[in-house]
Amino acid sequence: MSNFLNTFNLYDWDTLEKEIYSFSSQDVEQVLLKDKITLDDFKVLISPAAKPFIEEMAQRSHALTKKRFGNTIQMYVPMYLSNECQNICTYCGFSLTNKIPRKTLTDKEILKEVAHIKQLGYDHILLVTGEANSTVGVSYLKNAIALIREHFSNISIEVQPLDQEEYEILIEEGLYAVLVYQETYHKATYKTHHPKGKKSNFEYRLDTPDRLGKAGVHKIGIGALFGLEDWRVDSFYTALHLKYLQKTYWKTKYSISFPRLRPHEGEVQPKVEMTDADLAQLICAYRLLDEDVELSMSTRESETFRNHIINLGITSISAESKTNPGGYAVAPQSLEQFEISDERSTEEIKQMIQSQGYEVVWKDWDKTFSKSD
Repeated sequence: MSNFLNTFNLYDWDTLEKEIYSFSSQDVEQVLLKDKITLDDFKVLISPAAKPFIEEMAQRSHALTKKRFGNTIQMYVPMYLSNECQNICTYCGFSLTNKIPRKTLTDKEILKEVAHIKQLGYDHILLVTGEANSTVGVSYLKNAIALIREHFSNISIEVQPLDQEEYEILIEEGLYAVLVYQETYHKATYKTHHPKGKKSNFEYRLDTPDRLGKAGVHKIGIGALFGLEDWRVDSFYTALHLKYLQKTYWKTKYSISFPRLRPHEGEVQPKVEMTDADLAQLICAYRLLDEDVELSMSTRESETFRNHIINLGITSISAESKTNPGGYAVAPQSLEQFEISDERSTEEIKQMIQSQGYEVVWKDWDKTFSKSD
């Protein structure tokens, strides 16, 4: 049975890197004349040669986003259920080797967090855990979804990769979307940063969106963690992955996120710096490649950057995020997975979005429309 690994193996990282860095301004001009952008064109748009063309790319990205999504920005909030983790990841505050207090929320604590989150107005929640099958495995996640589903229209998860049958159990319980980031598509670098634990299996993680597609999940979110490797090459592989998934599991919706390394317990220095201008260029390039994909921006980024990025192609944004278990109401002082940069309240973010002429959307209506499918 085919999966993305077959497509992935057709490409060579070093060859792609040389190609991306070899383009000229004339190549960029030729691509920007096209109505339909291909994966080969995408390589040109994320190249250093495209930097002087960001303004032109931004205008086109804005127009495409407005045409497809209208003047709307979806708001969501993450809720961390646990910081227990069996993996060693060099860049993560939850890594097994970090001597931190571990916490997993009880049913009562989950509902206390939910009550606080609902007061903020959210109808779309992202449940996040470390990767610890023994404590936050399928049974724990199934219980958590059952516990909160009456309170939210959309429940998404960002947890350890699961088997297809396990995803099917959670979908049956009310799971709406799954976010799973490859972190980096460079196999050797991936192994360096994930030396032990189930996450060290590069191929199993790479195959996760395939298992999700086969399980029939409503939406899949993918992305790379910028800073582990060259962001341009990782972004091409993410785009390649997106196009493969869209063709193979065409009933499923897709989103891309843009996490950059942030300060945390267990510091690792980014191998390649990604500037704000780089990230703006990448967001525009993704939109020019695909006008339907959702582009999501977290509170890792600064106030200033998030204020300016609203017009470029972003379709969903988080606010007032707490990246520690119980961070909203139960245990505000527990250790965070990473530090938040944009600490504004939900109301402040809402006003910022509205001040730029956008309407805030609290849930994804597509699910309601597609229930008869």
